[in-house]
Amino acid sequence: MNNPDFTQHRFSVAPMLDWTDRHCHFFHQLISQQAFLYTEMVTTGALIHGDHHRFLEHTPLKNPVAFQLGGSNPKDLAICAKMVEDYAYNEVNLNVGCPSDRVQNGRFGACLMADPQLVGECVSAMLNAVAIPVTIKSRIGIDDIDSYEALVNFVSTIAGAGCETFIVHARKAWLSGLSPKQNREVPPLRYEMVYQLKKDFPQLEIIINGGITTLDQAEDMLKNVDGVMMGREAYQNPYILAEVDKRIFGLDNETFTRQAIVEMLIPYIKEQLKTEVRLNSISRHILGLFHGQPGARSWRRYLSENVGKQGADENVILAALSYTTG
Repeated sequence: MNNPDFTQHRFSVAPMLDWTDRHCHFFHQLISQQAFLYTEMVTTGALIHGDHHRFLEHTPLKNPVAFQLGGSNPKDLAICAKMVEDYAYNEVNLNVGCPSDRVQNGRFGACLMADPQLVGECVSAMLNAVAIPVTIKSRIGIDDIDSYEALVNFVSTIAGAGCETFIVHARKAWLSGLSPKQNREVPPLRYEMVYQLKKDFPQLEIIINGGITTLDQAEDMLKNVDGVMMGREAYQNPYILAEVDKRIFGLDNETFTRQAIVEMLIPYIKEQLKTEVRLNSISRHILGLFHGQPGARSWRRYLSENVGKQGADENVILAALSYTTG
């Protein structure tokens, strides 16, 4: 059964390259037990020809976790989707939105929006290989292929292949002339196009992404779409996730203080250090935990100056807490 649960995606944290790894996920699930979490994109080549266990390894969480793949070969994507399922992820997501040169040279990411037929073949192959949901993350368009009609054609084609969930970054991507960072900021946000998609495809799950920085904004958007995906704000100000379960999912889950979250993270850090994980691999994700609170700058500075020292362990994190009050 590939059909996704349309309620699970009401709020998710976006896949972000070099950021949303397994340590980030463990940290985020201490703050919200409901947010749908996404891995950074991993290419089919890395899984098939590299150390796939290193990429796929993760700690089982209460939160649903999706693994994002990059690729354009249906056979390879089917093989990798099965690997993802075997590692007990809840979903496999195909990246059709990343505009970087490296991605384009590998003929995947946003450039695939110009070939919806191929994307449909990829989705079909993945769906035939696994029982978990297969979803798509795209832009609203690329270069001069940016009309609403082109977006409708893209979604129609992929939906015809069996995909029911579309995560749409409400900016188009320029495949040349802009850096990946500029592609997240320069093309204008066109939320109305994503809202219209939901009106025209009520049977599909439409999730909006791009420029979402507050839960007020998220709640307002949920009047028009099935889910919202927050990216950099959730990473740089992770405590924003503390109200997600209550405000977005209507649950009365316990909300922990920032200090309590750090203390809950300590046993995980101790276990990971035993496996030769570097302290910085975990501590880098918690730098923004006290964002906007007294002592936030001292917290960040103490961690930055001390996590890389010889013998640095969980006590560095606990010592940094003495600078905080939030």
